[in-house]
Amino acid sequence: MFSYRHGFHAGNHADVLKHMVLIAVLKHLTAKPTAVTVVDTHAGAGLYRLDSDFAGTSGEAQDGIVKLWASPLAAEPPPLLADYLELVASFNPSGKKKIYPGSPFVTQALLRQDPRDKLWLFELHPTDSKALADHVAQIEDHRMVAVKREDGFEGLRALIPPPSRRGLVLIDPSYEIKNDYGRVAACIQESLKKFATGTYMVWYPVIPRPEAHELPRRLKTLANQAGKPWLHATLNIGQAPERAKTHTPGEQPMRQGLTASGVFLINPPHTLKAPLQEVLPQLVEVLGRGRGQGQVVESGG
Repeated sequence: MFSYRHGFHAGNHADVLKHMVLIAVLKHLTAKPTAVTVVDTHAGAGLYRLDSDFAGTSGEAQDGIVKLWASPLAAEPPPLLADYLELVASFNPSGKKKIYPGSPFVTQALLRQDPRDKLWLFELHPTDSKALADHVAQIEDHRMVAVKREDGFEGLRALIPPPSRRGLVLIDPSYEIKNDYGRVAACIQESLKKFATGTYMVWYPVIPRPEAHELPRRLKTLANQAGKPWLHATLNIGQAPERAKTHTPGEQPMRQGLTASGVFLINPPHTLKAPLQEVLPQLVEVLGRGRGQGQVVESGG
């Protein structure tokens, strides 16, 4: 259960999508003076080195943030992408671009210096939980951030609704365990009954598994049943041509790694759909690497 380590995947195309959308949601929530509570149910280690053994072994950042940095699009990015690139750059003041912030530090960077704002971080992996606590302890004022080595699905129950009735719940488990898909849907269903006005953001991998394709359909149904607006976006960079070659009988094909992912939001910012429709085709053009590439933005409610 503890085999997944996000350090192998930090800065990949899925992180680009997830964190770009996360930044947009947080900027929307913090634009009003009302206090904001953010719950990150699967926080990871919080900060990652792109030159670490983990990142070097997988090379996934090369098809994500690294390729994006080197592209002409980075020179004149659309607003949604510009905010993302600016935030990641703020963690690399030397310009060497070695540090990649995970969702805990993306969120912390955008919360206000307001003692009423609160960030709750849940991480069960013993190594990542300790690293997360150590990273948070280095923040100058970390009183607004709480780190819990607990099951985020369970821990969320006690935190909603927050006193201000304004907040974000980010859910992005590893999905290594098949029942994670069901737990995500059950968590959303239960949480909407307690905190109907909250913004919910679910990240999921687009992989050849029935549960992965069923999850966004289940989330649409739950949102529609609750009478809440929703927004769904996917980014598919396609298969790498050099890995798509046929293999000889008895030989295992080379693994492609994750080629696509999606984010599903309930009660999203009403201003988010149009910028996503603008930027995702440009990201496909930059990050796309072969057949199957594409993107989807759809909404309802």
